Amino acid sequence: MTLTIHHLQVSQSERIVWLCEELNLPYDLKLYQRSPLLSPPEFRALHPIGAAPVITDGDVVLAETEAIVNYIIHVYGPGDLTVGPQAGKKAYADSLYWFHFTNGTFQPAVGRCMALQFSGIDASHPTRERYEKKVTQCYDLIEARLSETKAWLAGDKLTAADIVMGFSLSTMRRFVGRDYAAYPQIAAYLQRIKGREAYRRAMAKGDPEMDVEEVMGVKSPELFEALEKQ
Repeated sequence: MTLTIHHLQVSQSERIVWLCEELNLPYDLKLYQRSPLLSPPEFRALHPIGAAPVITDGDVVLAETEAIVNYIIHVYGPGDLTVGPQAGKKAYADSLYWFHFTNGTFQPAVGRCMALQFSGIDASHPTRERYEKKVTQCYDLIEARLSETKAWLAGDKLTAADIVMGFSLSTMRRFVGRDYAAYPQIAAYLQRIKGREAYRRAMAKGDPEMDVEEVMGVKSPELFEALEKQ
């Protein structure tokens, strides 16, 4: 059976397309458009949670980014996208931390801020202020890490941690907006990602209508029009 990536366009499932392109794996790609913002019914029917990403592989139906990334790497390798204990305790710990940081801390904080914003809670409200501070703390930490490595999150080579992080610093800006003038290392990091042939192939296949230059630039991109109508 062929691995199938069910890609909700302009969503975090772009990570899985990029992963497979980095590994040069054969896969089928099924595209689903937002309607107008949330997943369409046929995508929600794939898995009980109804959220991207989702893959199918024979009788396997799997959701959750980190689970899918680990599944593909360990079932369909080879690929040099992981750092194991043999690299040393510090390198291994760094790799684990940054692989889980995005969806464990960073993206949930961004999502909470977005929910508070669109629920009409004022920016001066203590709850929103607390989460905005957490988001800024996350960006500052990412900037500091990239200032240290001058390359990738886990060190001098691209790993699965970068595959997971890429969406949250680029395409996610279509929902939340973010200017990177104060974050030169993040801006340079996105240019390194954009320069990878596998990333460009993934975006051309999965989101051919999206302006990659916009989401990878320093200036905050325009938000989805659909968000303004919510």
